Amino acid sequence: MSKPGQPFAESASAPVSRDDAAAMRRGAMDPTHEHLRRVADALIAATNAFAVEQVLGLFAHDAAIDDPSTGQHFDGHPGIRRYVEQYFVGYQTVTRFLSMQRLGPQRARVRVDFTGDFGHEIGNLDITVDALGLIARLDADLE
Repeated sequence: MSKPGQPFAESASAPVSRDDAAAMRRGAMDPTHEHLRRVADALIAATNAFAVEQVLGLFAHDAAIDDPSTGQHFDGHPGIRRYVEQYFVGYQTVTRFLSMQRLGPQRARVRVDFTGDFGHEIGNLDITVDALGLIARLDADLE
């Protein structure tokens, strides 16, 4: 198991399963490093598949996304839907995991590679999960 602050190998975990997601909602899983990695993997897989409803299922209903590259802040499921539809579906964005660093008990920074109709960018997704294991906040930033 990796210690906080250490990068996590790309192939070390599987996406969040339906059972994992249900257990997270019941609060049965602590947000371990591996859990945070599964959440990141599930988010990347869902956005790459342009599966908006699947993305929304990873977020708490009152979650927020702050993305300075867009100049906007997105609140709750309606805002998150708009963000995913506009910046992932709309630009045909494909995200590739590069590394992950644990920032705290419920927080991780995921470094990713974005490609799409806009070109190519490298960025960070700071993911904070709530007590149920759902994404409570996502701060996105380009390098």
